[in-house]
Amino acid sequence: MFNKQEEKKSAVEMVNSSNVISKETKIKGDIEAQGNIRIEGVVEGQVKSKSKIVIGDSALIKGNLSTVEAEISGKVEGEVSCSEILYLKKTAFITGNITTKKLVVENGATFNGKCQMNHSGMPTSQQQSENGKPQKQVVAG
Repeated sequence: MFNKQEEKKSAVEMVNSSNVISKETKIKGDIEAQGNIRIEGVVEGQVKSKSKIVIGDSALIKGNLSTVEAEISGKVEGEVSCSEILYLKKTAFITGNITTKKLVVENGATFNGKCQMNHSGMPTSQQQSENGKPQKQVVAG
């Protein structure tokens, strides 16, 4: 019925897909997506993406974010974890700890919490060296 090429195309389309939560929308519950997520409304719950999360300036997130890349312009009340790069725009306001590989902060952005930068962007409690001992960490903030 389906050949491998069609299945591969569907997987690529899913990863490249975008999900938008508009300004007038309020969601209570967790969100998990393979592709990009753009949030302009309110989300009360955990938001996960295997791609990119964009938090618009009108958005409010009450919960943790976990993604590869994030761009935040709105308000986040929870922990933010990015395995690659986190952009904090000038209107960003974060209350919670940040864990990322790279951090770009525009003048005017605010965050209250600890910032931990490491090579994988995962919280150090999840990182282990080859011998099972925690790796050294770099803390900025």
